Amino acid sequence: MESSVMGRVLTEAMIENLEDLWAVKRGLMPAEQARRLNVTDALVDTGATLLTLPTRLIRQLGLNRTATKRITNFKGKDEADLYEAVRLTIQGRFCTMDVLEAPDDVPVLIGQLPLEHLDLVVDLRNRCLIGNPAHGGEHMYEVY
Repeated sequence: MESSVMGRVLTEAMIENLEDLWAVKRGLMPAEQARRLNVTDALVDTGATLLTLPTRLIRQLGLNRTATKRITNFKGKDEADLYEAVRLTIQGRFCTMDVLEAPDDVPVLIGQLPLEHLDLVVDLRNRCLIGNPAHGGEHMYEVY
C-alpha cells in the first residue's frame, strides 16, 4: 500500500530472486524456498535510475555481483556494485530489474526505470503511485 511521509511516496514491493524462481519452474527447488522480500516502505525516487537495495537485503536475496558502475549521488561521483536481476512486483505488476547496491542506511529505492517498466507514475496530488493515466491506468508498453 502506498503512503506518504513528509512528502515522500512509499510503496509496497515484492522482490524475488530470479534464479530461484527459475529453479522452482524447472522443479529443482520447492516454491517456499525461493528467496523473496516483501518491502512495505520502498521509497519511490524519480531522481534514481534503477532499483536500489541496501547491502543487507542483497545478501538476504543471495544475489551475485555482476559489475561495478560509475554513479552520481549526494556525495558526487562514486562507484556502486550492480547485482543480477530480480523480479520486482508492485501493485500486481512485475518486471525484471538489475539491482544497484546502496549502504544499509539507504532505503529500498524504486527509480525511474522500474517505474517505466511497470507503467506506474507518481500522483503528486495524492502522493502515491498510480497506473499511467495516458494508458487509462492499464499496464501497457509503448512500442514505437
